[in-house]
Amino acid sequence: MKRKFIYAISAVMLLVAVSSKAQNKNVVATDVPPYEILNLPKVDIKKFPKNADGAYVIFDGKSLDGWRGYNKEKVPAKWSIEDGTLKFSKNPVGVTNPDGGDLVFAYDFKNFELEFDWKISQSGNSGVFFLAKEVKDQPIYISSPEYQLLDNENHPDAKMGVDGNRKSGSLYDMIPAIPQNGNPAGEWNKAKIVVNKGKVTHYQNGVKVVEYDLWTPAWTALLQESKFSQTKWPLAFALLNQVGGKTKSGVIGFQDHGDDVWLKNITVKVL
Repeated sequence: MKRKFIYAISAVMLLVAVSSKAQNKNVVATDVPPYEILNLPKVDIKKFPKNADGAYVIFDGKSLDGWRGYNKEKVPAKWSIEDGTLKFSKNPVGVTNPDGGDLVFAYDFKNFELEFDWKISQSGNSGVFFLAKEVKDQPIYISSPEYQLLDNENHPDAKMGVDGNRKSGSLYDMIPAIPQNGNPAGEWNKAKIVVNKGKVTHYQNGVKVVEYDLWTPAWTALLQESKFSQTKWPLAFALLNQVGGKTKSGVIGFQDHGDDVWLKNITVKVL
């Protein structure tokens, strides 16, 4: 009887161990490399005007006040104002050896609605980041989700990933924008990103195309199936799994992917 009892306990312990391993089969104990989050200058958002809807106008077509390069204290030369738009230029006219890099608005937003218009060059690629931290010697996307901006018809990224999750409006490399209603290169699109207590919604040209919840098991699972998984990129996984850090907030940024992109009507409503 005693021997049977021991066998029964052993079987239960083995079953628990196997079950636990099955539940955590995508999680591998991987050391996270050391990193440093920079504390660069921020702006007072209350100094910016609001529009009729109560949203802060963070780009008015005339000034780059509040903007600077990611991990920098100035605006890179490849970013400029052109005909009332915020433009990234691959080869800006009249500038010798221009510096580039991603551009951020220097304020930590937590719950908000970000709206902007964008258009991309032929075969162009760019992106929008939010809740981002400025991590020394690391790219902005190591700590931030990305709303993809893309020429879906001509850029090779449109055919990569899974089920179109690298096309415009998508949560890059994780959730495809459905329906895919992005306009062609050279035509304006309207984008909206809503972040409210962890729920994120992407809109493209007036239609809700993506929705997900941060800081949940489902969010962790999305990361594990992407290029940011724990085994592929331990630091990105650690930062994205706790996106926004302790404050659950961060900067908004636009990507230098090497292709011309135009942006305008950039507003943020604080929720």
